[in-house]
Amino acid sequence: MTVATRVIDPAAVRRSRNTGILFILIGMAILVLFARTAEAGQTARLGLNPARATAALPIPDLVLPVLPSLYVMAGLSVLFGVFQIARGFGRLQGVILGLVAAFLALSFLTWAARGRSLNLIGVFETTLQRAMPIALAALSGVLCERSGVVNIAIEGMMLTAALTSALFASISGSLWTGVLVSLAFGAALGALLAVMSVRYRVNQIITGTAINILAIGATSYISARYLATNPALNSPGRFPNLGVPLLSRVPLIGPVFFETNIIVYLTLVLLVLIHVVLFYTPWGLRTRAVGEHPRAADTLGIDVYRVRYVNVILGGMVAALGGVFLVLGSVPRFDELMTAGKGFIGLAALIFGKWTPFGSFGASLIFGFTDTFQARLQILQVPIPSQFMRMAPYLITMIVLAGVVGRSEPPAADGVPYEKQ
Repeated sequence: MTVATRVIDPAAVRRSRNTGILFILIGMAILVLFARTAEAGQTARLGLNPARATAALPIPDLVLPVLPSLYVMAGLSVLFGVFQIARGFGRLQGVILGLVAAFLALSFLTWAARGRSLNLIGVFETTLQRAMPIALAALSGVLCERSGVVNIAIEGMMLTAALTSALFASISGSLWTGVLVSLAFGAALGALLAVMSVRYRVNQIITGTAINILAIGATSYISARYLATNPALNSPGRFPNLGVPLLSRVPLIGPVFFETNIIVYLTLVLLVLIHVVLFYTPWGLRTRAVGEHPRAADTLGIDVYRVRYVNVILGGMVAALGGVFLVLGSVPRFDELMTAGKGFIGLAALIFGKWTPFGSFGASLIFGFTDTFQARLQILQVPIPSQFMRMAPYLITMIVLAGVVGRSEPPAADGVPYEKQ
């Protein structure tokens, strides 16, 4: 009789241990950074109703005793870390990781709002708004890199779309005209990247950088030459907020997700659609096969070039929608270099999200949260330089890349030109 033996993966054991250590460090950070500087008897009021008029049902604000709350969250984080090192949470590890991360964020909010109030729903609303262009940039990267093409040109695609949406919406008087023209420009830039990268096998980083330089130069010239001298060409207006019946009345999530503009709704639909297409359809299977092993995919009859062309062009359109949001969904005008690196931040969110749509969207929310809160630090008179908040998501990305909380590996053929033999 043979006895089945369990094979233990040393790398998995190491990652599990590192995750437990991370939980403990987060618990200690809550104690050292927050609890140590809080005073006994302080409370923090977290507003759970939006400051603007909405259809959501009002609920009481959340009032937390600062020190007891910090001690509880720190203690639970340390306890989870010890259990993770000793036995591990198995399939629940991701859930516990999210819970500990939530403890860290809530601890920071509680500490920052000690002795005063903070509108939590307002923070969530602004977080979603600031995360939208980053999420669209990340989804563009998912489409491109899953098929094996690195799209460094996302920044230039977003910037071009932002200009064209403002210009053509102003000229035509129709916001949807601006959207459609911008999507066409995004598709054109995606096609340019695909032709240079797929057909001519030019270095994809160089090609993307060239498109970014072209976009920066062209948009800056048009803005300074025409838009600055004729304000009528830079007054497109913006999409109004649309409430979803019934869902907009739900407390907490209603004002954030179901009482916003149409581009946010389109982004949420795209998020689900891209996930379903990538992982539950034949086209998604072909895309992932081309991104992992194009020669094997070609042997099975998959047209590698066609798959890459289609995905990169679609990625250009998704990136363009991110540029459209900056103008028609947020600030109703175009400003030079208004993307401010959001295309590159989207690539960081893509890496953090492990090249998956939902993972990338979650990472985008983290970037949006830090961007939102660093702007409120001065209002709350928190003695932390705002630059440290901007550094936080990049530090987290490096932790992920280092394999502390799991491996983050790109598709095997990402950035590798394919030559049919």
